[in-house]
Amino acid sequence: MNLTFTITLTIIVITCLVSLTAFFREKVYEDFIFDPLAITYDKQWYRFLTCGLIHADYGHLFFNMFSLYVFGDGVEKNFVYLFHEKGRLLYLILYISALFACLIPTYLKHRTEQYRSLGASGAISAVIFAYIILNPLSEMGLIIVPGFRIRAFIFGFLYLVISSYLDKRGGGRINHSAHIFGALYGIAFLFVTSYFLSDHNVLQEFIQQIQAYTSRYF
Repeated sequence: MNLTFTITLTIIVITCLVSLTAFFREKVYEDFIFDPLAITYDKQWYRFLTCGLIHADYGHLFFNMFSLYVFGDGVEKNFVYLFHEKGRLLYLILYISALFACLIPTYLKHRTEQYRSLGASGAISAVIFAYIILNPLSEMGLIIVPGFRIRAFIFGFLYLVISSYLDKRGGGRINHSAHIFGALYGIAFLFVTSYFLSDHNVLQEFIQQIQAYTSRYF
């Protein structure tokens, strides 16, 4: 069997290797985690990126990497279709820049406070929402309701609404803000890059698919 190392698979392998190392070496964990105080006072800006390479536990790592595997390959192929030879590079730029972009609001809120965050969830949200924009009528399942599936654009809307509610409520260990801004960044990145670098009008195609779907009911 031929194993093709796509950008998605490469990201998964690197993230798993670094995360597994951090599980057994506390120094890696401490040096890589997102720490606003270290960024503000020690100028350790690299933490915006390295925190996406480590995870809280095996379950956290598996869920994130499985999500990236499920959606990332499709988005990577879509990017090649949209941008041709620039596609894989733009896909990589999307992922890496999303790691930074999704945490900017978190940093601004906690830049002089004790706060920590880790995981690739924000960047993966960017990938998932790029997938939703490109495939709005595909079906996505809900973990909380096994077997139940809804259209991707409806899933995306519910995801943002629920994440916004949970973020305002506060508490818990999940950085919902990173999920929200990662998702919004993924949408914005796709619309901007496709407008300037592709012959396809992604926004118009997305709207047309939604209109065709909703016209059945209204």
